[in-house]
Amino acid sequence: MKEYPQNLYMIVFPINALVASQLNPYQFAEHYTIGSTKHYRGKVIFAEIDIKFRDQYFDIDYYLSQTVPHENGQPKKTKFISSYSVLEHVDLKAIKHLYLVTPNGKALQIDPAEYTAKNDPGMVRVYQEITPLTNLVASTLDQRSFGKYITKETRSKGCPKLFFTQYELNVTEFLKYNQNRDLMHSPIPDSNPQRLFDYLLELKENPEKKTKTISLSSTLLEASYLLIRHGFWFADGEELVFFPMPTLKQLENEYYDWWKHVR
Repeated sequence: MKEYPQNLYMIVFPINALVASQLNPYQFAEHYTIGSTKHYRGKVIFAEIDIKFRDQYFDIDYYLSQTVPHENGQPKKTKFISSYSVLEHVDLKAIKHLYLVTPNGKALQIDPAEYTAKNDPGMVRVYQEITPLTNLVASTLDQRSFGKYITKETRSKGCPKLFFTQYELNVTEFLKYNQNRDLMHSPIPDSNPQRLFDYLLELKENPEKKTKTISLSSTLLEASYLLIRHGFWFADGEELVFFPMPTLKQLENEYYDWWKHVR
């Protein structure tokens, strides 16, 4: 019988789960989006986890022992290890790659990189918390400070570890365009433009305030990957693991097979 390698994947959107699989990342992406009727249909984001990673919260060895080929020789596609409180128990150093998957199953691999951007203090940004929180948040904190604030400095709005992104939005232009308009427009889908306007204006006028929650539900289901600014972050206090989004030029020239499916 043919041997297949075993892999560990952590799904971070639309759910948070740790999964064992004998599929490679690109096969896993297709299977989870278009290959099985019992799985999700739509955008998916998942990370490849070091196969050597262990934490007492997960019974990884037990489920890997069940991740073996079927009697007909086909690989075991998915074996769920945990579907609750997963990111909180994963060592960020064990995250090898991040995969962005289109609704038709095309995956883009992103590798971690050092985040070196110099951020203007007090600049207002819009963050989409992805897991375990799903809030759409406006903030005067830069990415490093925001990740630390949510994971270590607030109990009412926080969580032990966080996966989040930033949306591309020129706040000054947005406020100017929508000022005195009866019918406002938000470039972020599934968000209330009036609330977005009011909260962004409040933060611009009160830079000492750290955050304003625009929405409790995720907008990522409808938002295009085109909206992503910089990339994605995993945060745990001072520890920040950054996965940079390729530039538009890179997407068009190097990753066109994926890019052509993004809307």
